[in-house]
Amino acid sequence: MQKFWLAIDCGGTYLKAGLYDDTGQEYHIERHALQTLSTSPGYAERDMNDLWCSCVQTIKALLKNTRIRSTQIQGIGISAQGKGLFLLDKQDQPLGNAILSSDRRALTIVKRWQEEKIPEKIYPITRQTVWTGHPASILRWLKKNDRRRYDDIGCVMMAHDYLRWRLTEQKGCEKSNISESNLYNIVAEHYDPQLMKLLGVAEIEHALPPVVGSTEICGTITNAVAKLTGLAEGTPVVGGVFDVVSTAICAGLRDEHTINAVMGTWAVTTGLANQIKDHEAHPYVYGCYVQDGQYIVHEASPTSSANLEWVTAQFGKMGFDEINQAIEALPKVSSDVIFLPFLYGSNAGLDMTGGFYGLQSIHTKAHMLQAVYEGVVFSHMTHITRILERFTGVKKLRVTGGPAHSKIWMQILADVSGLTLEMPKVEETACLGAALVAQVGTGIWATIQEAQAQLTYPINVLEPDRSAYTAYQKKYRHYQYLIEALQFYHTRINQEKR
Repeated sequence: MQKFWLAIDCGGTYLKAGLYDDTGQEYHIERHALQTLSTSPGYAERDMNDLWCSCVQTIKALLKNTRIRSTQIQGIGISAQGKGLFLLDKQDQPLGNAILSSDRRALTIVKRWQEEKIPEKIYPITRQTVWTGHPASILRWLKKNDRRRYDDIGCVMMAHDYLRWRLTEQKGCEKSNISESNLYNIVAEHYDPQLMKLLGVAEIEHALPPVVGSTEICGTITNAVAKLTGLAEGTPVVGGVFDVVSTAICAGLRDEHTINAVMGTWAVTTGLANQIKDHEAHPYVYGCYVQDGQYIVHEASPTSSANLEWVTAQFGKMGFDEINQAIEALPKVSSDVIFLPFLYGSNAGLDMTGGFYGLQSIHTKAHMLQAVYEGVVFSHMTHITRILERFTGVKKLRVTGGPAHSKIWMQILADVSGLTLEMPKVEETACLGAALVAQVGTGIWATIQEAQAQLTYPINVLEPDRSAYTAYQKKYRHYQYLIEALQFYHTRINQEKR
């Protein structure tokens, strides 16, 4: 019988389950839409029981539609959104809704930490910024605003930890994700009680489960889950990965000579480092990688393609092909309209919000759409430029995510950056990455590099248009000037509030 590895990806909008063979070839994918709950401005939550039901139904559909035997599945890996907070109470029941990484309720706490210079104190220990979506920030908010819930915390997890616990009844926090929680000392590689004390959440130390490795077998499918899903009891489940790590694996990152831009809900630029450096040009975010002795280094903000989804929803749900055709019909850099892609957060200050500037009556919907494409690229350039200062000598940029399917959008990225783009044709990078760590965990490959080496997928290459590069540099500067002006505006507004 042919052997398969099951990959589960818990993303921002979909839960996916896929089957992969030992060469990394996708056999079948099932998808289930997920609901994000927003009961108050800035809230982003997920019903934990509904998420588990979605996972069960997606696995059942996968097995039913492929008609493979459950015993053909050799191992299971999970990839998921990073950060956020999934809590169990002291009776091992979901403690309210999960709070997702895009949640902004802790904004006031983060601002106060910034005033108190907390980021400068914790960065040498965590190599993280302070941000509303970190588990530590959300925990501090719960302590202040929902003390009863805070006091009932029995276990702290993130998305793939929660799903792994439902599958195996074994608790753990996976290393690539928990290392970016602001609860973890990345230099010493363990939870740090002094961090928790500094951040005002010392009481939750008892609720932190063991740290587990990405490729470590952390448990097996229980009898109860086997009956629910159709999976075979005893199937091994590995720790899994933060989805940014999954994408880095599938983008072919192996050393410091290649970087990857991920264009999804988040704008993420990543590289792999062999060491943590001190006194760098920027406070880069570091996380533990799948391979011991390597770190994933990234810059990120929620400023990517989710902005397009919102804008087009206001236009009546335009299709991706229709959007691309409308923009392609325009000359490059055809207007002075600037879009700030900050509908869900920004990389230009906590107060910054999104919007269009420069609109006149001569402009059409197509000009607005072109400005959205450009604005998302400009925001990505903030991160790409900083990462290139860390990884010098990089000449090519690998790009993954939904926008990588648009030649028009990718040409704008190439023209603005001046870099050659490489787009690996991998449909579901998070699923494939999860499958590969499961293969390493079950002994098919000795290392993640061996698993990567056997992948065979085409790579589309796109060169920058040098004639458009100069025009885009001018517009990019104007985008930066607008941000500077708005930062001054918000400073004045905040002064009025005091």
